[in-house]
Amino acid sequence: MTRDWQQALAQAVTGIDELCARLGLDASALGCAHSGDLNQFPLRVPESFIERMVPGKADDPLLLQVLPQAREYVATPGYGPDPLEEADQNPVPGVLHKYQSRILVMPTGACAVHCRYCFRRHFPYQERGLSGQHWSNILDYIQKHPDVNEVIFSGGDPLLVSDTVLARYFNELASLPQLKRIRLHTRIPIVLPERLTQAFFSICESAPLPLIMMVHSNHPQELSPALMERLQALSQTGIRLYNQTVLLKGINDDPSALAELSERLWEAKVQPYYLHLLDAVEGAQHFDLSVDKAKAIHRKLRALLPGFLVPTLVREEPHATAKVVV
Repeated sequence: MTRDWQQALAQAVTGIDELCARLGLDASALGCAHSGDLNQFPLRVPESFIERMVPGKADDPLLLQVLPQAREYVATPGYGPDPLEEADQNPVPGVLHKYQSRILVMPTGACAVHCRYCFRRHFPYQERGLSGQHWSNILDYIQKHPDVNEVIFSGGDPLLVSDTVLARYFNELASLPQLKRIRLHTRIPIVLPERLTQAFFSICESAPLPLIMMVHSNHPQELSPALMERLQALSQTGIRLYNQTVLLKGINDDPSALAELSERLWEAKVQPYYLHLLDAVEGAQHFDLSVDKAKAIHRKLRALLPGFLVPTLVREEPHATAKVVV
């Protein structure tokens, strides 16, 4: 983990042929998408995540999360560009206000990795995202909504914002007495662990409001021993660490794999929290599982683990007032 995180981000692999060649695989035999189809949502995967893939394994669970496939571009009824109807919940640029007491702030539309099941892969960040001049409007919006007591930074990925800007956001939010905590929803600790620097740890330690981080790991293979050590160190800053997993066909639809994931998360000082059903986003239909199949997997998972390691099976519904427990 000695690489500079910004350099590692800049060196992320963006070509299908390059990724497959690194793993000793033939892109033409894997049903990959054509490069011309990827203009809106291109391939992007950091080196450190590739290092955790198994060379020569076409069904590697990490590879399948990021490899663009031709079947993404087959129109499927019931799957659309805005499955949670978030366009209706974007009152000011950079904000989603879906739940009464929380707002979600999107400081960037960029991510370190492009997960092919991403429910915001079609989100118009350039039109609806946050830019510098919008931040004061967001603070004003929070003040005008006294029921809001928590700010969730999501995106995109909020950890692509610099330490200096994150610290400013945290400090200025702390000036609003109604706020109780700040939450960070991020995939970066899993796919770009170089971002977990001592400078970032210092920001977490000195944050004027309690911090929660919801990381996003889907498979135990993602949690290398080195990454687990970094998560353990991050937990020592006082930030509370939770994990959410998306249930994905062909990747983690196996109770044993999910049980191992929970055990490794616990060892890394991360609390398993949510197991999400897939959001019905256009392009991700091949990852979907029936509700009955998901329930059966969850029942078996409960039999394998103590209750405190079993994530809650949930789904999101447009305009619901909270996550829906399945």
